[in-house]
Amino acid sequence: MESMRTAVVSVGVLLAIATSCPADEPDRWEPDIQKFEAADQKNAPPASANLFVGSSSIRRWKLNESFPKLECINRGFGGSQMADSARYTERIVIPARPRVVIVYAGDNDIAGGKSPETIRDDYRVFRDKIRNALPDTKIVVIAVKPSPSRMKFREQIQQTNQLLSDEVAAGKNQVFVDVWKPMLDADGQPRPDLFVEDKLHMNAMGYEIWARLIEPHLARTDSSAQPKVPQN
Repeated sequence: MESMRTAVVSVGVLLAIATSCPADEPDRWEPDIQKFEAADQKNAPPASANLFVGSSSIRRWKLNESFPKLECINRGFGGSQMADSARYTERIVIPARPRVVIVYAGDNDIAGGKSPETIRDDYRVFRDKIRNALPDTKIVVIAVKPSPSRMKFREQIQQTNQLLSDEVAAGKNQVFVDVWKPMLDADGQPRPDLFVEDKLHMNAMGYEIWARLIEPHLARTDSSAQPKVPQN
């Protein structure tokens, strides 16, 4: 009898847990991705452009102001992680056939508990998808920035940057842009004047540093240099 009561209680507990857990949430990024796809269908993206993809640091970037003479496409969706950029590569990156892809992610990954190794591995997936579809396209990886609000993750951020830097150095047609050091003061602390009030996102001065470091790696408009797509 005791064992039966125990079994009943156990089943009750399991049912309570099951009913308290919400159903799987729909893909939170699908509306953003569909907007990108709809925009591309309405107006085809410029050939051989520079495509920026990643989290809110990309989404908030006024690329036309930073690079007025260059063709740039913004594919940032705020709150995303490196795995999200990898997941949607076939939908929002490869169809545009960019000459250069610039990716920024890592902030949200680390804050969400992902390890530096996981971020590195997610980048590998992202890179390999681009390599398979657009072997001539250059990839520019932006280091995780030193946001004042996330300095409790300083060690993990630096480990992530080192792993990404090493991964890029071991491959071809990849560039790692270190924005970490240029955004620190003389004491090695994040410069507060580069960030908005939330101490996470950058202001115009922060983006000026990024633009200066990244522009040398971007493509100039030249339709004759459009990346080749392998023929099946």
